[in-house]
Amino acid sequence: MKELQYINRFFIKYRGRLLLGLIVTIVAAVFKLFVPIIIGDTVNVVDEYIRGDITDLAYVKSQLITNILLILGTTLLAALFTFIMRQTIIVVSRYIEFDLKNVVFEQYERLSLNFYKQNRTGDLMNRISEDVGKVRMYAGPAVMYSTTTITLFIVVLSYMFYKAPVLSLYVIAPLPILSFFIYKLSKAIHKRSTIVQQVLSNLTTFAQESFSGISVIKAYSIEPRINDGFVELSEASRDKNIDLAKVQALFFPLMILLIGASNLLVIYIGGNQYINGEIDFGTIVEFLIYVNMLTWPVAIVGWVSSMVQQAEASQKRINEFLNEVPAIQNTVATSETVEGTIAFNNLSFTYPDTNITALKNVSFSVKAGETLAIIGNTGSGKSTILELIGRLYDVQEGTLKIDGIPIAQRNLENIREAIGYVPQDAFLFSDSIKNNIRFGKEDATEKEVIQAAKNAAVHKNIVGFSNGYDTVLGERGISLSGGQKQRVSIARAIIKDPKILLFDDCLSAVDTETEEEILQNLHNISANKTTIIVSHRVSSAKNADKIIVLEQGEIIQQGTHTQLINTKGYYKELYNKQLTEKEM
Repeated sequence: MKELQYINRFFIKYRGRLLLGLIVTIVAAVFKLFVPIIIGDTVNVVDEYIRGDITDLAYVKSQLITNILLILGTTLLAALFTFIMRQTIIVVSRYIEFDLKNVVFEQYERLSLNFYKQNRTGDLMNRISEDVGKVRMYAGPAVMYSTTTITLFIVVLSYMFYKAPVLSLYVIAPLPILSFFIYKLSKAIHKRSTIVQQVLSNLTTFAQESFSGISVIKAYSIEPRINDGFVELSEASRDKNIDLAKVQALFFPLMILLIGASNLLVIYIGGNQYINGEIDFGTIVEFLIYVNMLTWPVAIVGWVSSMVQQAEASQKRINEFLNEVPAIQNTVATSETVEGTIAFNNLSFTYPDTNITALKNVSFSVKAGETLAIIGNTGSGKSTILELIGRLYDVQEGTLKIDGIPIAQRNLENIREAIGYVPQDAFLFSDSIKNNIRFGKEDATEKEVIQAAKNAAVHKNIVGFSNGYDTVLGERGISLSGGQKQRVSIARAIIKDPKILLFDDCLSAVDTETEEEILQNLHNISANKTTIIVSHRVSSAKNADKIIVLEQGEIIQQGTHTQLINTKGYYKELYNKQLTEKEM
């Protein structure tokens, strides 16, 4: 249970509720103890009347009625305390589940971009849902049933040894055998539970990717192939779950066998002792009830052991990510103001996951309030520059300064709060268009939302929808066209009113007329903002204060639009080519 030690912090947090639950559990167990005692006393009264030791029938009837009432009373009290026990311990497990999911999700948010390139979404989802669910079973039902079992064993066995020591020894004789088998089976369950969770992660990932890429699957008409892949993973999941179930299935028959053996010992040994006058007949009845009363707790040992082993396997998978140290660390606690001056100096960068060198000795600077355009072919390193400014990756070689200070020495939250970023692949949430735009400014008024949409040249499209700004988008904004998604993303960045605006080829899916409208609006909006526009179109770059041209990670040209179109090179060739295409 080494991995499950992580949960102890939550047990400490809710120790008051847990302590109350444990006390109630003990009280409930004590009340359960009285029922067999009263039944045994009732049997003794009847036995004595039959044997003639008691001749007063009225006394016998009075005792029977009294005992029946006592049984009802103690049973009701035991039931009440059992209810309170479940309301405390099980509720605590739900609180722990809530806290653990939040801890995992917060860790997911802290982890760097490179982590998500190395791990699949389905596996991340499975760990925060299925694995946390397994841990909750340990924190709730496993704790509750373990407490009940231990309490019952202590209370019941103590009374049994007090009442009939020799008979008690025979009754508990099968328990060491049971403990040995539980130990062996628990190890097997732990191993198979880990495999089951891994296979389930693969299945979840495959399903999630299939749903996200359903349009591609349909376009290529590969539904049968995808279905075959899903069936293959489902069969693997089924087989591994069956392997686990086979081991778990051994618990209950084994326990019933050993409990049955205890019953036979009670009847045989107890019967001989009764014949020899060593115990009364009521004691045999009490012991039979006690043995069967212990049947469920003993059977629960197997179930609890299975839950603990599964929780251990799941918590180990959770801890793997909780112990992951984010590559990007915020080293500055104090809040800082960001003005927006950006300077690259001999900066080189290689992606750690692919080992591809994206930038080579790149140097340039942008003053606060200026606009920089970056032009270049696919894979030239344009997007990498924006990712480094947002500190999605740390600088490896050279320097990147914000307002004259190395970016790693600036407050990370302040840097990102000062940035409005529009990625190349526009991502929208499964929410209303209004809330997607408000993602940039949570408390934005409806007037601000509409104005941002107008500046992004998407307002007319939105009001044309049946529900307007309240239109709920499909997953990843699938309800909108590529150009509409890009423009909603631009509105989301604009409404934030940041110091730094980063546009990563975010006008590639719009026509030239819409592009001109958006660029004109951006020119007015970004008058006092540092703006970096990444594009493969000269039309997006021509109004910038400065333009740099990248090729294979190196700057091959830089200057203003006028300077570059009058200089032989990549920019002039691209300008002439796109001018010809526009005229045609």
